[in-house]
Amino acid sequence: MRTSLACLTAALSLGTQAAEVSGLAARQPPDWVRDGIIYEINPRAFSATGNFSGVTAKLDDLKQLGVTILWLMPIQPPGVLNRKGTYGSPYAVRDYDAINPDYGTATDLKKLVRAAHRRGFKVIIDIVANHTAWDSVLMKHPEYYKKDARGRITSPVPDWADVAGLDYSNPKLREYMISMLERWLREFDLDGFRCDVAGMVPTDFWEQARPRLERVKPDLFMLAEWDSPDLLVKAFDLDYAWPFHKMLTKVLQAGEPASALRVVWEEQKAKFPRGALHMVFSDNHDEKRAIARFGEGGALAASALVFSLEGVPMLYNGMEVGDTTESGAPALFEKLPVFWAIGERRPEFRRTYETLIRLRAEHPALRRGDLKWLSNDDEASVVSFVRRNETEEVVGLVNLSNRPHRVSVAIDSNKNFRDLVNGTRADKDGPQRKAWSVDLEAWAWRWYGRPVK
Repeated sequence: MRTSLACLTAALSLGTQAAEVSGLAARQPPDWVRDGIIYEINPRAFSATGNFSGVTAKLDDLKQLGVTILWLMPIQPPGVLNRKGTYGSPYAVRDYDAINPDYGTATDLKKLVRAAHRRGFKVIIDIVANHTAWDSVLMKHPEYYKKDARGRITSPVPDWADVAGLDYSNPKLREYMISMLERWLREFDLDGFRCDVAGMVPTDFWEQARPRLERVKPDLFMLAEWDSPDLLVKAFDLDYAWPFHKMLTKVLQAGEPASALRVVWEEQKAKFPRGALHMVFSDNHDEKRAIARFGEGGALAASALVFSLEGVPMLYNGMEVGDTTESGAPALFEKLPVFWAIGERRPEFRRTYETLIRLRAEHPALRRGDLKWLSNDDEASVVSFVRRNETEEVVGLVNLSNRPHRVSVAIDSNKNFRDLVNGTRADKDGPQRKAWSVDLEAWAWRWYGRPVK
């Protein structure tokens, strides 16, 4: 839940300082998470009907696209009191145990989950544990809420006037929330949760909840919307690569050098527990659409980079057709369906995403390989790196500019590398050693692979 960058900054300032955990090992996610592709669905916007049936009807199309993990934004009824916009924020929940009647019934949700599981998808839902709507059913327990100096229930962040903050110093609230999460897993056979502003809830609550949830669903997936190393030690499998996303936006919008992405990536790796993984993304429901921020070519280049890196990539609904429909606040509080027909005007988007997802599935080095950044002679515009596991190595190059570049990459040799998209040999004109030169059109990306001997 983010209504503005300023709002996120304020929220971050409220979180506790993360303990030094870089020397510890991170929790390791299930294989289906590590190898997965997350697809975020806003049920209100995903289809013309704006309900679970609209999602179920499109499962075969999502299967063809290649995504594997479906994340449903909050499906509980939103509050009315102090709500924002026409429909209210989906992150202002009125009843944790209920389903938004606009989306359908419990039977409709179970039908969606069963249909998704038959096609090999996993399904997670959004949980907003930090706050509730002002007309939440929990208001009958005022002791569950944070209070100001005058004893009045208060919002967690001033800009979030439509929600009231929960107080996790109350053991009864903790028990209520854990039991609620258990019920969702048990009754709907869900596979996990995406946890909104997870760092604003005490880490020890998540660590308390996790073992109990695993007794219901042993291969549970927990995704934290936050950027805090301590969350990935015991409680969560992934968090958000927010610093990387912020720098990606600066590179593509504000002229920061592409090399700054390597700097922020390595800074994050140094402070997180060993083996920590992040969800990597270029678009989501809180942001201006990537295509609006970066342009068509820039949006695809950003996605090519996201799908190249360590971690688990995420797509937000509509990205695969180049949709420009806004969903961040104030659009988040309205019903603005994805304009799927725009795919006819932008067929390269669907082709690109299907290719990125297929190659990631076919090449283990792109999912499991270690990442090493490679130097090149135009690091203001081009990023270059190698992903390597025990069987193959893949060299990636992404031009994050609107100008063509002939770039020389520092690598021992381009011998035996083939373009993973078209099969062309990189050394067709003879091997190049120490400085491999590649021509990249504006916004172009290349993945070259070769077996490891």
